[in-house]
Amino acid sequence: MTRNHPHISRRTALRTVAGAALVSVAGCLNDNGGSGTPGDGTTSSDGKGPLARIALEGTTLVVELSEEADVDQVNLIQPNGELFGERDVAAGAQQVSFEIGTAYAPGEYRVLALKGEETVVETTTELRPEIQIQDVGLYRNNPDKPWEEVYGESETDRIKNGEAFVTVENTGSGPEAITELIFSGDVPNPIENPRGSGMHETDRVVVSPGETADLFSSSFPFGTETEDGMGCSPDGNSGQFTVIVETRVGGNQVSSTYNVQYTSSDDMTDCEVTITEV
Repeated sequence: MTRNHPHISRRTALRTVAGAALVSVAGCLNDNGGSGTPGDGTTSSDGKGPLARIALEGTTLVVELSEEADVDQVNLIQPNGELFGERDVAAGAQQVSFEIGTAYAPGEYRVLALKGEETVVETTTELRPEIQIQDVGLYRNNPDKPWEEVYGESETDRIKNGEAFVTVENTGSGPEAITELIFSGDVPNPIENPRGSGMHETDRVVVSPGETADLFSSSFPFGTETEDGMGCSPDGNSGQFTVIVETRVGGNQVSSTYNVQYTSSDDMTDCEVTITEV
């Protein structure tokens, strides 16, 4: 993804924040703040130097400068050593920012504060997302979810016996974008290659560090049983299915497998479905 502001879909707006909105990544700041002596404009009075704090706000990396900072430029260097961006520091300003987006290379970034062509101080920060699947559930078993807000009031009767949600969490230090949701295995309607992203009315959901997000399906994984699917029957059924989410920054698939049990019924609409962790 290019370095621009990500499209905020209705799904993104429904995220539940699992931590503070501002995620600090300033753990690598040195106590001495680089060269210089206290009071000369290169080291702040609190001993951290001109770089007082580095933090993420959504997909934006914010660099806060100390009041004593005497720098006129801040550069951000990518893990491969190439320049990600540079920001001029206006007189009196104490903050610059870099829009990271969800197409950045994960790894260790260097933040350089410069005065003229001289590097006053340099520090590092890790930007590396880590997506984990926390929960999966059916509409019929989780009526408290905002189904009507997501799908629209006119659609809820049609989809309540087929659609599902998957809750993911970003436990890493960089933003991530979920680009595909897949259900495979012993579900009534397994689809290895869903049309679009497999998520309702969006092609991606951005998850910042410390946040959780509900991904709402669009492929009716627990809808009418297909030729290759498993579901309710007069004798009941049980098996396992796998939820897979594809990520953009990490460029990989994250999966989790669950046990599923279907009670005896001739129709999925009258069937009880129980999902448990393996």
